[in-house]
Amino acid sequence: MVRKKKIEHVLIVDNESVVRKGISRALANRHIQATEAVNGKEALAHLNTRDFDLVLLDIKMEDMDGVEVLRQIRRKDPETSVVMITGYPTIATAVHCTKLGALDYLTKPFSLDDLDAALGKVRDKQTVGEKPSTTSIGIRQDSPKHFIVGESLPMRKVFEKINRAAPTESSVLISGESGTGKELVARAIHANSNRKDMKFVAVDCSALVETLLESELFGHVKGSFTGAHQTKHGLFELANHGTFFFDEITNLSLKIQAKLLRVIQEREFMKVGDQHRIQLDVRIIAASNTPLPEAIRNGIFREDLFYRLNVVPLALPPLRQRKEDIPLLIEHFLEKLSHKMKKPLPEISPEAVGVLKEYSWPGNIRELEHAIERILILEDTDIIKERNLPSYIIQQQGDLQIFPEDPITLEALEKKYIAFVLKKAGGKKIEAARILGINRKTLAAKINKYGLR
Repeated sequence: MVRKKKIEHVLIVDNESVVRKGISRALANRHIQATEAVNGKEALAHLNTRDFDLVLLDIKMEDMDGVEVLRQIRRKDPETSVVMITGYPTIATAVHCTKLGALDYLTKPFSLDDLDAALGKVRDKQTVGEKPSTTSIGIRQDSPKHFIVGESLPMRKVFEKINRAAPTESSVLISGESGTGKELVARAIHANSNRKDMKFVAVDCSALVETLLESELFGHVKGSFTGAHQTKHGLFELANHGTFFFDEITNLSLKIQAKLLRVIQEREFMKVGDQHRIQLDVRIIAASNTPLPEAIRNGIFREDLFYRLNVVPLALPPLRQRKEDIPLLIEHFLEKLSHKMKKPLPEISPEAVGVLKEYSWPGNIRELEHAIERILILEDTDIIKERNLPSYIIQQQGDLQIFPEDPITLEALEKKYIAFVLKKAGGKKIEAARILGINRKTLAAKINKYGLR
């Protein structure tokens, strides 16, 4: 996987002593050295004497605001990572700072998790070796949690297409079942493109209310409709110079599709209620789990928009067609989720891996990740065995052989089945009762009745 540089020295620029001291203590606990500056001039003086891995920069300062300091930092050393801090967040300021080269944007008061996320972005930006990779285990992403894992032939073909498409400006259309990782692929294309230092904006077209969608995408001016009490910057404006990802694009209405087609053709748009045209430099990536040719035949998707989007088609295989990747994915999710939960990393038995490889995974990679997460939460074990797997996965394996060749009584059959479930549940009565669909008292009574232990 990608090796990352350490963050060793951070410059904190803020006119509030309590903010500087708080961040310094948090960084010290993470074994990161901090230098403090009370204003922009002092910050630039520090930057003239040494290099910093990161500058945490307040926007509101008396002698020189953070935006001007950011400009000077970018002129002096464009590779220095800068994360802006403000107590007065606005989308306009965020867009402006992003265009000037800020890596991220923290709003006071921010949590330690927010700080850690910003540090993570800096580490990811500073990965050693900038060339996109198609290794035997995956492809570089914008962060570890978005790393795409795979060594199967179908995934090697996907990685090859990502590497070919990423450096271009061409639109990409990603297809695949739900849970196959379409947004991860879109992020990989962005992370390996010439726009990687700019914004990646993703919108789930199925999650936006149709009446608000146009305003969300294009923005609106004050008074353009009832409730428009102030001017709003849309998602296109936020994504300018970066990458815009439309997930489940077939959920866009034909009216919005027509507007999107004009945006792609003319590379400009207008806010709702405005006559001023805004120039747009953005790369479009779209995804759908519904085949767009089928959507065209059903009259819910424009054919001309399809041809605009389908410059580089990229089809993702379902997990059942790349089962040789499952052991790698299991290892990846165990490491990722154990770290997230602050739990020891467990081993997994070959038998358990075998069961997971044979399961059909209708929910694809997302379902696999959730299954691993469920195991880590509910099972307290150093070695994950077959009995620790979710019951619905075990029961699909065809080993539910409780019917003997010679007919037996219903009670005898019930006894055999309860014994089978208890064994699969590792003797855990609560889990066995859940699988059987009965309460714990009823199970205890049946255990006593049949003499099961």
